[in-house]
Amino acid sequence: MAEASVRNARIRDEGTRNLVDAAKAAGAKRLIAQSIAWVYAPGSEPHAETDPLDSGAEGGRAISVGGVVALEKHVLGASPMTGIVLRYGHLYGPGTGAEAAAAPAVHVDAAAYAALVAVERGEQGAFNVAEPNGHITTDKAVSELGWRAGFRLAA
Repeated sequence: MAEASVRNARIRDEGTRNLVDAAKAAGAKRLIAQSIAWVYAPGSEPHAETDPLDSGAEGGRAISVGGVVALEKHVLGASPMTGIVLRYGHLYGPGTGAEAAAAPAVHVDAAAYAALVAVERGEQGAFNVAEPNGHITTDKAVSELGWRAGFRLAA
């Protein structure tokens, strides 16, 4: 498990840096990246996007948080492109192997919808994307992107 965390953090850092470079070379105007919504530093909840990430974490969590911090730094610092980070909750629904997830959670349809509205009208910054819960607030995604936690694709 520890080795997987190291590889994941490396992908978030080096892989995202490579994607940013490729997007710039291609002349992209906007870059949207998936991040996670459960790496906030301990503190008052619910966490908003302006709350600090848990950079003081220890052990395996420190490795994961470090990868997330690197990913978000690369994307949000990708000027002149507009960098958008979607901090997803735990994914559940078709194709995930889970019909429910621990909070913060987000259904795969609602997660895909967040990516769509970010492409259509997202501005620079990070957005929490999860169902209503006491851990994070999604007010920014709702108000600025028009995102809806209850979005589901028609069957």
